[in-house]
Amino acid sequence: MNREYHKWWSPNLQRDMELLVFGSGGAKVLVFPTRGGRFFEYENLGMVEKIRHKIEANQLQLFCIDGIDAESFYCYWAHPSGRMTRYMQYEEYVLREVLPLMHTINAHPTTISHGCSLGAFHAANIAFKHPHLFNKLCAFSGRYDLTLQVEYFPNLLDGHYDESVYFNTPTHFLPNLHGHDQLNALRAMDIVLVIGKEDPFLDNNLHLSQILNEKGIDHQLHLWEERAHRGYYWRRMVPLYL
Repeated sequence: MNREYHKWWSPNLQRDMELLVFGSGGAKVLVFPTRGGRFFEYENLGMVEKIRHKIEANQLQLFCIDGIDAESFYCYWAHPSGRMTRYMQYEEYVLREVLPLMHTINAHPTTISHGCSLGAFHAANIAFKHPHLFNKLCAFSGRYDLTLQVEYFPNLLDGHYDESVYFNTPTHFLPNLHGHDQLNALRAMDIVLVIGKEDPFLDNNLHLSQILNEKGIDHQLHLWEERAHRGYYWRRMVPLYL
């Protein structure tokens, strides 16, 4: 299996960023890490091995990128508005640097946004905001509203709320989405959400599913037994849904 390491200075983030590529062709998969995860996390979790057969058959090519959560949502010393600013710089890095690299390496027409846990938020938020860039969303154990305080998971923005929070919270901006082109792009996307029945963000997933239904956006919502919020479960999910 082809495995490539890439590193460059990001003008959008003003720091070095790293990523790993697995495979030589097929649908391009943009893989976001979990909270605090690095570009090598997906491989270390055994996820790559679980879909090796698809990668070696040139059905999928993975682009596993770095996260900067300690500089954005989990940068507690920074004002919440600053956390949002850093997150939006991260999104620009993905849009202006990572996606062009993916398209340069691989001309396949299909692009998939994928992640687990907080990575599922990253994957879903960017796909819902820019549906014309993605053909599929595959999100496991996601939380799609960072302002919620559930169980021991805090409101990551400490009660701060402004336009940047609104436009980066799928369950907030999707209900008010009326643009014909964006809705059509979302309706054309293959959307797969997977969540455990005991996951603290089950209700958030059910809420997102209800919003998508109300907007006429077809999608799959798979409920797994137990909490299903760790590598053991994600390794079982990925061959089924990606």
